[in-house]
Amino acid sequence: MMRRRTAGSLAGLTTGITLILLYAPLAIVVLFSFHETASLSLPFTGLSLRWYREVLGSPQFRSALTNSLIVASSVSCVTLVIGTMAAAALSRAPSKLRTPLAFLFFLPITLPGLFLGISLLVFFVRVNMNLSLVTVGIAHTVYVFPYFFLLAKVALDRVDPALEEAGADLGAGGWKVFRHVTLPQIWPVLAGAALLAFALSFDEFLITFFVVGPDSTLPLYVWSSLRRTVTPAINTVSTVLMALTIGMWVGAFTLIWIRGLRTPASRAYLEVSP
Repeated sequence: MMRRRTAGSLAGLTTGITLILLYAPLAIVVLFSFHETASLSLPFTGLSLRWYREVLGSPQFRSALTNSLIVASSVSCVTLVIGTMAAAALSRAPSKLRTPLAFLFFLPITLPGLFLGISLLVFFVRVNMNLSLVTVGIAHTVYVFPYFFLLAKVALDRVDPALEEAGADLGAGGWKVFRHVTLPQIWPVLAGAALLAFALSFDEFLITFFVVGPDSTLPLYVWSSLRRTVTPAINTVSTVLMALTIGMWVGAFTLIWIRGLRTPASRAYLEVSP
């Protein structure tokens, strides 16, 4: 009994220290974003929204935020379409082709961001494509696609084939079966994966650095600001970026969790009938 208590206390202490090491830096960043002075050291003299007013009123910040939202939204939508189509095609491909195709789809996950950024930069230069937000969107799509594809494939693999077969037996075509039988079962996972793609694209810095051209995104705005000076305004931008990213992650995992609680709808059999 004593050994169990000692082991439990040690595990609890280790867990507590680990959580402190993980979240204390984030808490400090958020805290000093409300500091009323330009100091980034203790003692903390008081709370103020001064730096939020300064950052939110900056045209450069608003432009960078808008660019990040545009790119992340576009990447999320494009990945949703092509990722779902690719996952559906792979789930119906001959068994001997599934493993090599899956390997090709997942391969970008194993590649370092530095390698992807340089490779895509060389590719865009070779095809005479001007660096812009378009090239950033293409690069981010390459980066986030495997993550979306993995979740979409898992969701499709969990669909009961008997439901799709029943829809086909009732005379529905492939698209109608997918729309009325398959999609209602997997849409929370697809939506969650799309939010995950948004979050990954929104705060991506390394790949963006190589392919962005004259434009700027929010992570690049933070980096360029750090090169000039360090003030609580940087904490403010980082807090906004962190809040948006965490919100996307929470939304993604909430939708995936909802999918885990759902059961196949029996009305799917009726919706595909002519």
